[in-house]
Amino acid sequence: MQLDRLNSKTPLAISYLFVPGNRPERFTKAVEAGPDAIILDLEDAVHPDSKPAARAAIWAWQEATPSVACERYIRLNSVSSALFRQDLTWLNDMRYPERCDGIFLPKAECPQALGRTVEHLLAWRSGLKVVAIIETAKGLQQVESIAAIPGLARLAFGSLDFSLDINCTQIPEAFLFARSRIVLASRTADLPSPIDGVTPAISDLAVVGQDSHYARSLGFGAKLCIHPSQLSTVQRAFLPDSRQLAWADRVMRAVATGSHAVQVDGEMVDLPLIEHAQRLLELARLHAPIVRADAS
Repeated sequence: MQLDRLNSKTPLAISYLFVPGNRPERFTKAVEAGPDAIILDLEDAVHPDSKPAARAAIWAWQEATPSVACERYIRLNSVSSALFRQDLTWLNDMRYPERCDGIFLPKAECPQALGRTVEHLLAWRSGLKVVAIIETAKGLQQVESIAAIPGLARLAFGSLDFSLDINCTQIPEAFLFARSRIVLASRTADLPSPIDGVTPAISDLAVVGQDSHYARSLGFGAKLCIHPSQLSTVQRAFLPDSRQLAWADRVMRAVATGSHAVQVDGEMVDLPLIEHAQRLLELARLHAPIVRADAS
């Protein structure tokens, strides 16, 4: 995550909570759970027979809910499907486009088709945050071109679909190449740190925390969630803890004289580590309530 992006007044979302589009009774509850963003889902969480009802439910909730305490996204069906064309028609007819902060585009594979789609979506709603989910081998092979699409806001990794596509086991080693390539593509395209995929374990928060810390160690900056119980664990994992902040504070006090090569805790600290310390402190400032809760 780049420091100039962190200096914006609005912090980047860390926790994205999926909500099935055909479960409208969960929409407001999802917001109240405290995610940085909710994703009203029209794709995998909704049976094909229930797509029209899901669209109607999302439309009604958007109409009735002028504002919420988090960002709200909609995950459409894949660009190559007939369902996607139905989604676009439905989206174009929706009133109050400003009540949609962003769109997730699943199974992103073709840069040309995605580019046209992003252009269309930005014409529908200026400032829309469009996120492309990389979840197939073909998508990974095109990830650098996808990341470079004008107007794209962020990349995400769909690890479960990816494991299905390449027929691999859902273990960290099997996903390492894909995750690293998505991180590097995001960086070279000057995008924010990407969003990691879901952890299927709902009640085992130790696994959620382990997965989150691992993704953060590789360069991811956020994570997709499938249950409200995962949110606080995910949010804490992607933010600096009290030990890291204490180190960053010692670094900044040590370089207050203007030196870019100092000794902190018996180790040499030069400019890259100084900038890392600045980044940690800026993250803590932007997400102050979560960081304070973690320290208490």
